[in-house]
Amino acid sequence: MSDQGQKVLLTGGAGFIGSHLAEALLRRGSRLTIVDNLNSFYDYRLKKDNLEAIGCAGHHEFYAVDVCNMVQLSEVMALHRPDVVIHLAACVGVRPSIQQPHFYEQVNVQGTLNLLELCRQFRVRKFIFGSSSSVYGATSCVPFSEEQVEMRPLSPYAATKLSGEMMAHTYARLFDLQVICLRFFTVYGPRQRPDLAIRKFTALIEAGKTLPIFGDGSTARDYTYVDDIVAGILASLDYEWKLPSDGAPFEVFNLGNSHPVKLTELIELLESVTGRKAICDWRPLQPGDSPVTWADTSKATRMLGYRPSTALEQGLTNFVRWYRRSVAPACAVASHTPAGVLRNAAG
Repeated sequence: MSDQGQKVLLTGGAGFIGSHLAEALLRRGSRLTIVDNLNSFYDYRLKKDNLEAIGCAGHHEFYAVDVCNMVQLSEVMALHRPDVVIHLAACVGVRPSIQQPHFYEQVNVQGTLNLLELCRQFRVRKFIFGSSSSVYGATSCVPFSEEQVEMRPLSPYAATKLSGEMMAHTYARLFDLQVICLRFFTVYGPRQRPDLAIRKFTALIEAGKTLPIFGDGSTARDYTYVDDIVAGILASLDYEWKLPSDGAPFEVFNLGNSHPVKLTELIELLESVTGRKAICDWRPLQPGDSPVTWADTSKATRMLGYRPSTALEQGLTNFVRWYRRSVAPACAVASHTPAGVLRNAAG
């Protein structure tokens, strides 16, 4: 079943994954409402740029609302009465969550509960939750399968994502809300957040600066291009349940590339794509980092038709091309602009 014409409320729609998804939804004809509080985790101007790109894709409604604000969320829901809620808004980052666990719990658990409760109140048909591969944690079973029941999160961030999944399951069973939880595996591509490895490394390599490398380079990640993630989310939007009457409409899917790549290999690929040599500063492994992420995507392939098609080298080529076209020129202008001019422009 196509989502064309459906009313979709998307939280976190001004962010990296959310902005790509928003454009795809508009191209499909969805009636889109975006909720994003434009927080200061990174430069909010990047989200403003994302919103401008979304605006070029089609008409949508936008609300600068925090998912922790139940009153304002309720007003948005009452006004637009969505058929589907796609919840991507979150306090992100493994390492910052270790310093701010209460804040992460408030946003990622309480914010998710707020949306689930509003879905119940307004009789929303489907709830899609953006989870994370980090919920698997230190499991020794690879590749990671949705059938695994032993989870060992290594950070408060990971624990809050697993808590969100469990709360969503409860609402699916109690209130017959259709729920899909999507575990994203190391998403990268144009508009990637500045704190994430591929963008950070690219910026440092392009500037001829040192890369901080934590560990011995053997940690591996299942890097997944953003277009493949968006395709998986859209397939989840179209998925329809065929369950016995006593079954809860709840599913979990891995969305990854099913091909883990070591950190040293990633750096070599970036060197090849950029044509520049990386200068590495080797440091001790940091707490909270998983040794490997590796998605078993067979369930998503079987049930959603999910088939990631972007190889890492091609995805990195796309990313570096975007970075040089969109980010590097702005950085060059900023570095050569007097401080007083910057203050006036910001004021």
